[in-house]
Amino acid sequence: GAKLVVTSSGKIETSEALVPLTPNVGHRLVVGEASEHHESYIESLVAHPATPTSSTHNGDQMLYSSGTTGRPKGIKRALTTGDMVPHVLQVARWAGYDADTRYLATAPLYHSAQMGPIGALTSVGGTAVIMSRFDAQWALQLIEQYEITHGQFVPTMFIRMLKLPDETRRQYAQPKLKSVVTTAASCPVEVKKRMIEWWGPILSEFYGGTESNGLTSITSEESLTHPGSVGRAILGVLHICDDDGRELPAGEAGLIYFERDHLPFFYHNDPEKTRRTQHPEHPYWTTLGDIGYVDEENYLYLTDRKSFMIISGGVNIYPQAVEDCLCLHPKVEDVAVIGVPHEEMGEEVKAIVETAPEIEPSEELAQELIDFTRERLAHYTCPRSVDFVGSLPRLPTGKLYKKQLRDAYWAKPGQ
Repeated sequence: GAKLVVTSSGKIETSEALVPLTPNVGHRLVVGEASEHHESYIESLVAHPATPTSSTHNGDQMLYSSGTTGRPKGIKRALTTGDMVPHVLQVARWAGYDADTRYLATAPLYHSAQMGPIGALTSVGGTAVIMSRFDAQWALQLIEQYEITHGQFVPTMFIRMLKLPDETRRQYAQPKLKSVVTTAASCPVEVKKRMIEWWGPILSEFYGGTESNGLTSITSEESLTHPGSVGRAILGVLHICDDDGRELPAGEAGLIYFERDHLPFFYHNDPEKTRRTQHPEHPYWTTLGDIGYVDEENYLYLTDRKSFMIISGGVNIYPQAVEDCLCLHPKVEDVAVIGVPHEEMGEEVKAIVETAPEIEPSEELAQELIDFTRERLAHYTCPRSVDFVGSLPRLPTGKLYKKQLRDAYWAKPGQ
């Protein structure tokens, strides 16, 4: 349905190949040299006035969901009129960005957790240092070289920086960071504790989503007194409900809903999927499909996505706790925990491990990892088996594409 396509010279071959597949597009622009079907972006801008028209809208992105549980979905939000304060300026004020801010972008800009801060930062004249890919040592080098003040990381990035040899980390001066955000996945307790010890109490963690009705936040100080929490709601009203929509008391895990006074989004061309995010009785309560619980002070704790929950012998097992345990083992580079078919129990817990550099997979290592979890977790939650892979399917944003892993074990014979 797009009417305009904007690309860059680095993606011009892909964009040219899309021409016969996108007949509705009336204009195609390229940042860089013009091509057969693409006009120069700069030259096209020059032909138009710089002053806004009376009917100008601020505009918004229609981002797509990550696709970790299925096909990515377009998330469409209502546009705001020109006389309202643009969302990017609101974010800039809230985050404390100004012209002196130097922000390290560690993940692709199509991800909302990066696009939002970058848009806010550039709206106030700050500086963005954008990594083409994440590398733990390179990130430390950039933080020192550009005297980075702000940044955003997913927990996997923290883990890889913490696993750098001590002599490597000591090569770089203590960062001058003022504020660091972690989001996209719940940060393991020990990982966050060690990052706060290293960088100081400058870490904030957020929970939400592009299509979320709400948002939670927790500071470093709160994290130390409420380990494992992703904070309290700072946008929307938080509700924890069972599968029938009944609200649950503190301490009981259920589907996480956020309540607003309106529905701020819908899935593009898919009203049924939009409806499935809504509470059965309250259409302005929506869920991302995550499971969690709140404590007596209304701090939220995530357990996992409902679609990743393992049911073994009728018992619910949440993989995240096992992954949080194994990720800090010195011989583990990356890990995913999934449920695989089991004739008697329905499912059993399996760990899929990418070993650290120069560590060879073996049956002995598999048993070592199983024993490692059994020393720290309830035995029924621990892996019954370990498979080793060369690399796990993580998206460039750092999110684990767990559906691909599950499909390999749950495919029907002959498929």
